[in-house]
Amino acid sequence: MFVSLEPDAAETVVFEFDGQKISAPRGISVAAALLASGRSSLRATPVSGAPRGPFCMMGACFDCLVQIDGVTVQACMTSVADGLVVQQVPRAMSETQSDHMNEDGGFVEHVK
Repeated sequence: MFVSLEPDAAETVVFEFDGQKISAPRGISVAAALLASGRSSLRATPVSGAPRGPFCMMGACFDCLVQIDGVTVQACMTSVADGLVVQQVPRAMSETQSDHMNEDGGFVEHVK
């Protein structure tokens, strides 16, 4: 479980994730707010549908991708804001994109 080190220390904001209203301290990342709300999976991999959630919390792994205003962003690198509308990234992708991904949704490195 994800627990804040400074409970009730900051002003709270309300944002939405997939239609659910979530209250969080102003200034924390979307990923931290979703973890604190009990959500561990933020998306499914495009190929196998395996669940993915925040992992590194510093922008290196891309497991926490979400969409805000139709733009795919890393939840761990985006701060919550009052009224923010966040959605899961749609699983659908083109066959060309799928051809370059492994079964866990990571990109396959091709060696020449």
